[in-house]
Amino acid sequence: MAIKAVLFDFDGTIADTHDAFFAIVNRLADEFGYPAVDKTELARLKKLSSAEIIKYSQISPFKIPFILKRFKKELGKEIKDLKPYGDIKEVLTLLNQKGYVLGIVTSNSKDNVLSFLHNNGLEDIFAFVKAGTTLFGKNRIINRVLKEHKFGTDEVIYVGDETRDISAAKKSQLTMVSVAWGFSPPAILQEYEPDFLVHQPKELLTAIASLDNHRWYPLKS
Repeated sequence: MAIKAVLFDFDGTIADTHDAFFAIVNRLADEFGYPAVDKTELARLKKLSSAEIIKYSQISPFKIPFILKRFKKELGKEIKDLKPYGDIKEVLTLLNQKGYVLGIVTSNSKDNVLSFLHNNGLEDIFAFVKAGTTLFGKNRIINRVLKEHKFGTDEVIYVGDETRDISAAKKSQLTMVSVAWGFSPPAILQEYEPDFLVHQPKELLTAIASLDNHRWYPLKS
């Protein structure tokens, strides 16, 4: 079957949230009783999975939903200053012009995502935004999207920047394209064996073209 849709993670994949993420993590440290991190420690944490980060921080699992809620609220204050990563906007525009259904699957809040899209002229690019509160069950959100839009698993590509995105894609039986400019370093992403690992947004075009040649011949990126 031909590829019909490309689903994107939001934080770190489309939006360049690195500096905002770092600032908010430290801003909330005292409130939720976990240690603040410097850039050296952050680089080490990036090599861990989400579960390993929580274990390392010794945060009670009961606090996680409250931390996520506060984090989204704080990020909402930063949304006006956030920009798309590199030339991802141009890549998304081209994919939209090629006729792919583009969607966002995120653990961030829908309001934050919609504000970002509006601020950066991307509101007409995406057909939908599916937000969920779960930290570890992102595949459940993906599965709801597949069901609601009647997509087959071989018709959809998922694009994300974390190891948990790879795990979610595998559980949902989707082709996974990992991006190296987000949270998880390339070497760690590679260990989780995504179908593709790209280092710049335009490389997404080549990855998608290799799965959907009939729409990309000849390939012009």
